[in-house]
Amino acid sequence: MPDFLSVHAQLSPDKVAVVDDRPGSAPRTLSFAALDAEVNRLAHALLDAGLVPGERVVWCGQNSLEVVVVTHACRRAGLGAVPLNYRLTAEEAAYVVADSGAVAVLCDAERAPLFASIAPGVRHTVVFGGEPVGDQTAWDAFVAGAATDEPQPGDVALNESVIYTSGTTGRPKGAVRRGVGSPEQLAGLVTLFGCHGDDVHITCGPLYHSGPLAFLTLAHTFGNTMVVQHHFDAEDWLRLVDAYGVTATFSAPTPIRLVCTLPAQVKARYDRSTMRLMCANAAPWPMPLKEAYLADFPPSSLYEVYGATELGFITVLEPADQLRKPGSCGRPAPYVEVALFDDDGRPVTGAGMPGELYVRAASVFDTYHNAADKYAAEHRDGGWHTVGDVAYLDDEGYVFICDRKKDMIISGGMNIYPAEVESALERHPGVFEAAVIGLPSDQWGESVHAVVVTTDPWLSEAEIIAATRAHLAGYKVPRSVSFVDEIPKTGSNKILKRELRERFGPP
Repeated sequence: MPDFLSVHAQLSPDKVAVVDDRPGSAPRTLSFAALDAEVNRLAHALLDAGLVPGERVVWCGQNSLEVVVVTHACRRAGLGAVPLNYRLTAEEAAYVVADSGAVAVLCDAERAPLFASIAPGVRHTVVFGGEPVGDQTAWDAFVAGAATDEPQPGDVALNESVIYTSGTTGRPKGAVRRGVGSPEQLAGLVTLFGCHGDDVHITCGPLYHSGPLAFLTLAHTFGNTMVVQHHFDAEDWLRLVDAYGVTATFSAPTPIRLVCTLPAQVKARYDRSTMRLMCANAAPWPMPLKEAYLADFPPSSLYEVYGATELGFITVLEPADQLRKPGSCGRPAPYVEVALFDDDGRPVTGAGMPGELYVRAASVFDTYHNAADKYAAEHRDGGWHTVGDVAYLDDEGYVFICDRKKDMIISGGMNIYPAEVESALERHPGVFEAAVIGLPSDQWGESVHAVVVTTDPWLSEAEIIAATRAHLAGYKVPRSVSFVDEIPKTGSNKILKRELRERFGPP
């Protein structure tokens, strides 16, 4: 069966498949025919170098034309792709390379010195976008002379990916996914989102993250043009949206917050009316951010998606419900079942009753690499799996995520979900972003502590606390506030509350 990229290379050979357009340099583009040839060349080069289908390859680099080629080439060669967060420290990156069992690394030149020091055991390190280090190999030399026809790796090809979770609560875990997933589930999402061949997709985050990577694959499955922004910049992102008539994207809250807070005169320079599909994901979008987005982009474009690297898309909140169902992440996606269980494993029923959310669907991952015990701990008989989120359903079946189970604060015997407090804090016009953690309290067990990035240097702790009282029950109101320049996050824009607890908690 031909690969979907080969199909588009035959049907629309001259259509632009990928655009890498950076300020200060001429845009680089590949048509579908040219992308197909480059993918085949790299796939053959990897197999010719002795890699065996089923082995794993780490790739690491900022969004680029080459990264797109790598993601497709691993699939073509039957190799397990392991995307690596390029923001990791040497120690963190070395852990992923070793834990995954990767036999080769493909990285950009900026990361070449890192891999020269941490990956001595891999058989090949191939560098693109600049010069290799030591015995590493330059991309052009590696693929020189490789065939451009589609390789046939045979029945042992697993079509496997190993995506390491963000590590918000500890060491990242490698979520293993094999096969092509459920055609019915994909078709249901495509119908829901209204995907079609004329869409133009833009990245709004790093492709090593499971969400943007999934949308890259989806875009090319439908023969869409993919615009990859090398490094996120809010105004440059608007430039690309305008220049290429972008219709679709997927974004965490932080990038869009930066876009929406640009001065009005800056935003007015760029046409945003072409945006048809904005998938809000990676972390909850607070209502003030949704309102800001709806003021700047077509209201019919905003979909909120709740999902996880391990579980795929779980729920979808459609445009018509964005303001009608504040705080909800929607109803279950097509061919996805959700259920709530209490701490004793009993089903939770009834509107408004919180429980740990479990998912059953074909999109659920296969296991954790080298951590089958952790997979078992998150799995329940009957095919149910969880990532530790607490939720409740309303009387119409809409899902409301309270927070991560591990982040829940218990103060005076009352359960407090940080996401609710964070949303109230961000309603204040002087608060750019907020994160809430629990700190030890002799009196209450835990007390609510807010960490705030402000746009108003004169904003005081007392003013913030007073403002939240208008939106929250008294026991949920922060007892203390810390002001910071930046809230620590993973590369996929999830807040690292573990780091905040270490910084602001007791020594």
